Amino acid sequence: MGCPPPVLPLCASVSLLGGLTFGYELAVISGALLPLQLDFGLSCSEQELLVGSLLLGALLASLVGGFLIDRYGRKQAILGSNLVLLAGSLDLGLAGSLAGLVLGRSVVGFAISLSSMACCIYVSELVGPWQRGVLVSLYEAGITVGVLLSYALNYALAGAPWGWRHMFGWAAAPALLQSLSLLFLPAGADDTAAHRDLIPLQGGEAPKLGPGRLRYSFLDLFRARDNMRGRTAVGLGLVLFQQLTGQPNVLCYASTIFRSVGFRGGSSAVLASVGLGAVKVAATLTAMGLVDRAGRRALLLAGCALMALSVSGIGLVSFAVPMASGPSCLAMPNATGHTGLPADPGLLKGSSPPPMPLTSGDRREPVSSTKAHSRAGDPAASPLPALSTAFPAPPPASPGHALLRWAALACLMLFVSAFSFGFGPVTWLVLSEIYPVEVRGRAFAFCNSFNWATNLFISLSFLHLIGAIGLSWTFLLYGLTAVLGLGFIYLFVPETKGQSLAEIDQQFQKRRFALRFGHRQHSAGIQYSRIEVSAAP
Repeated sequence: MGCPPPVLPLCASVSLLGGLTFGYELAVISGALLPLQLDFGLSCSEQELLVGSLLLGALLASLVGGFLIDRYGRKQAILGSNLVLLAGSLDLGLAGSLAGLVLGRSVVGFAISLSSMACCIYVSELVGPWQRGVLVSLYEAGITVGVLLSYALNYALAGAPWGWRHMFGWAAAPALLQSLSLLFLPAGADDTAAHRDLIPLQGGEAPKLGPGRLRYSFLDLFRARDNMRGRTAVGLGLVLFQQLTGQPNVLCYASTIFRSVGFRGGSSAVLASVGLGAVKVAATLTAMGLVDRAGRRALLLAGCALMALSVSGIGLVSFAVPMASGPSCLAMPNATGHTGLPADPGLLKGSSPPPMPLTSGDRREPVSSTKAHSRAGDPAASPLPALSTAFPAPPPASPGHALLRWAALACLMLFVSAFSFGFGPVTWLVLSEIYPVEVRGRAFAFCNSFNWATNLFISLSFLHLIGAIGLSWTFLLYGLTAVLGLGFIYLFVPETKGQSLAEIDQQFQKRRFALRFGHRQHSAGIQYSRIEVSAAP
């Protein structure tokens, strides 16, 4: 009898490669958009359609993907999504018209959204309580690596003939490697043999199998049975506050803030892309190291508090130091004539390419059809290069104003860090833990659909909100929302570190209202009854 495969390294590769594929697909459009505009003569609205098509596919996946995950299993859903992604990448690589490009991006959006949900659930179910936080958070780290990789390849292929075809095609590599890793892992929760292999990883427990197993329907998510309504409230609250804190839109001003402290043109692009990317990587790695030690609640509370302080700081600074009113595709007669690639020779002085598309999300944070995208996020955050350029250069600053602008830059870095070790990875980790296995896929997808829809709403309403109350008050409103989110987390979100999925399920069943155990909770002080498992011969 052969030795079992190394489950933990394989789970880590599945999580990392899944996030890498998501991040790459999310960000690759930033480098491909300019050559696509030149080859196809895309107008501003056609570029917005191409960017937003990924969101349409992702929204569709979030609506139907949960049923696919629960019906066919997590592993099969990931493998199927990789096949869909390969088909979409092939279509993009061979596309000869805008319609083909839009179709390919929609297919890819469906694939990465479905895969992101299935990956988080699959990995959380395979590993034990003390590895679950690190391995699920590894998906968020993979997103960041994928975004940086896409920028590197975009830069390398920028001058190649039909380079955009190669940019889209390279997404197949991590998807194929992930599929290879999955071949050596068990099917998942419905595989009895897999349960036998994984019981040691799960601390001696496994979900109850057989005829006595509870059944849940989608409508049970809104009923009092087993406190499913309370679980749904926790999940929806996390994804809504993740977006309503303005994370996609605050980062629209990253390049503006970089320019305001004296960085111009290509240097602004490099700092916005690489600088913020490095900050995000460091913060995500910090979250991975702390999520199973400090706990989920601690990271969410700390991250949300720092987000409230930092975004409010940007708002207060903008009262004293006027900044550009915001990026827009229509800001110039031919905004498509610029690229967001660092050091691009065609970059006009005074135009600011945006920062790298940050996520959080997951997998979870889309490219807006107007100006921004965000998951983790991500998992998801910044305007796309060809869609947002041309800010008027700020006037020369007095020493006092220069200091305030550097303070705004510090607040921006703090905001990125806070999101990346709080809402970014932890939201999706909690969602993969709090629902019963029978309905986990549908529940995760339901919350994910609200994440994408809310991101779209926040992005579409951004310029209208600025026009109504002004830039400074908009940022302060985001800060107030973060304070409300802080109160929600403190009152309603339980700590799940160090607990098996069965114990987390019992915790929710025994407490009819999440408010009763949302704060001052220590897992050591909670008593659980062990689930007896009788494995079939």
